[in-house]
Amino acid sequence: MVPRVMDPMEQLLAERACERLVLDFVQRLDLGEPASVANLFTEDGTWEWPEGERFVKGRAALRDYFGARPADRLSRRLMSNVLTTVTSPTTATATSYFTTYRIDGHRGGMVPAGPPVQIGHYEDTFHRVDGTWLLGSRVLFLAFAGPTPRQ
Repeated sequence: MVPRVMDPMEQLLAERACERLVLDFVQRLDLGEPASVANLFTEDGTWEWPEGERFVKGRAALRDYFGARPADRLSRRLMSNVLTTVTSPTTATATSYFTTYRIDGHRGGMVPAGPPVQIGHYEDTFHRVDGTWLLGSRVLFLAFAGPTPRQ
């Protein structure tokens, strides 16, 4: 069977939907409800952090994992260099770079800026399910990392 060639507009919309997931993920962690990150994944979606030896599979487990984020954590992630490749009408991949600033024990107000605690990239797969693009897998790679400073 010959693979279907995507219309350029369809490809552009798919790329944008996947890029939106990349940004929505970090906004939910930093400014939203962290447990809701699970809703961005397929039912059997996975989160993997090879350096930290963490592997989480399935929406319920992802909800528990991200929902366990400390309530007193202040974080901001800067995303850049999002490169999405649509591989079919229902699949895509992306690589994106991130820098994380984070302080645990935050009690409100502004805090002195410190160095980033993580610099790395994500490698993602996406699946279109019932017309909606979702993360199938996200793998985190850290090029630079450090301890989370406490206030």
